[in-house]
Amino acid sequence: MAPSAEDLPGGLTRRQFLGGVAGTAGLLAVGGLAACSGPGATGTAPPALTLGSNYSDDVPRRAMQAVVDRFSELTDVPVVVNTVAPQAFQDRISAYLQGTPDDVFTWFGGQRMRFFADQGLAGDVSGVWSSIAAHHTEAARQASTASDGNQYLVPFITYPWVMIYRQSVWREMGYEQPATLDELVVLAERMRADGLVPLAFGNREGWPAMGTFDILNLRLNGHDFHLALLEGREQWTDKRVRRVFETWRDLLPYHQAGALGRTWQEAARSMIAGEAGMIYLATFAGEQASEEERDDLRLFHFPLLGTPYDDELALDAPINGFMLSPRPAQPGAARAFLEFVGGPEAQGIFVAQNPNRIAVATDADTSGYTSFQRQMAQVIGEAGRLAQFFDRDTRPDFAGANGMQGLLGDFLHEPDLELGPYLQRIQDFWDSLG
Repeated sequence: MAPSAEDLPGGLTRRQFLGGVAGTAGLLAVGGLAACSGPGATGTAPPALTLGSNYSDDVPRRAMQAVVDRFSELTDVPVVVNTVAPQAFQDRISAYLQGTPDDVFTWFGGQRMRFFADQGLAGDVSGVWSSIAAHHTEAARQASTASDGNQYLVPFITYPWVMIYRQSVWREMGYEQPATLDELVVLAERMRADGLVPLAFGNREGWPAMGTFDILNLRLNGHDFHLALLEGREQWTDKRVRRVFETWRDLLPYHQAGALGRTWQEAARSMIAGEAGMIYLATFAGEQASEEERDDLRLFHFPLLGTPYDDELALDAPINGFMLSPRPAQPGAARAFLEFVGGPEAQGIFVAQNPNRIAVATDADTSGYTSFQRQMAQVIGEAGRLAQFFDRDTRPDFAGANGMQGLLGDFLHEPDLELGPYLQRIQDFWDSLG
């Protein structure tokens, strides 16, 4: 839906805005993230909308460009996409938002959104939500809502964290999906005897291990405790957290050795190549597969651990979306873009180009979904409770490289460390953040 006249400067109509407004802008670099508009123009060419994007890998970058091209085709508004690698984008986001950010930028739902909204570093998009609400569930709205009750994120795509394997490999070896932790261990032992690494694993980036912590905590202690812990309402020294690390320690011998020096992409490729039997990762693992290989991938929920929380069948299913600069140079075009990406057409374009994600919009056309995407939709639909992922459900300074990324790395490096002092270090770090 396009912006109404009252949303545009001077009460201009949509056609007047899109067809004849002149603008000027320069190229600014803030903390390594560029915020730029096209050169000033007069006449019929509208000013460029700028988009800060962390979709730097080949598949998602091309998919994002397809969305941008369609928006420009519909509105005649040119879009300048400033793309930065995800880790650099996340590491520099604070400086970026405090400088001169792009009109709109890619970001994440949950606490990652709230942290910056609460600081006044993002624009309120509640008005956009009045146009897109019919496309989204209440859960998506909540993941987009900040502490003041207003929305600051427009949801776009999602994906689950699941167990992934090659169907052809399992069929050849006679493996079956494990339903319980005991069955997972039996399968892992069999894989090891067959010469396979049971669980591919790479944690060079620091955050993949958070996914393993999340699922173990969700299975052992439940969704409510998990979120309370990540929000600081429960203590890291709690015996329930200790049990998570004890369970993880027992599973680590079945994981690929040398995880701290391996990227998630390398780990995913080892599973795809048949060197590892399975991997616990988000479905972006499919970006490392050819189309034929991706059709061979199968997904299943992390096994049940025999606790009362098994019935929740909880999992991480992060929502990625778009946020608005608090002072966009092109507010009307920014609103029009956000309404577009919040709807089924734009999301359908993206997931058709990037079949490792699915649309958040409930009315998106799923008739063209691949087998991989249909499985993704199924496991998310089966989940009783959803989390956003560790570094989206807690504050960024706790989750970052100087926080839990490093602390989890310490555990992976020395899994036999004394858990009492280790968990106290984590709690002390949280407390130090104030």
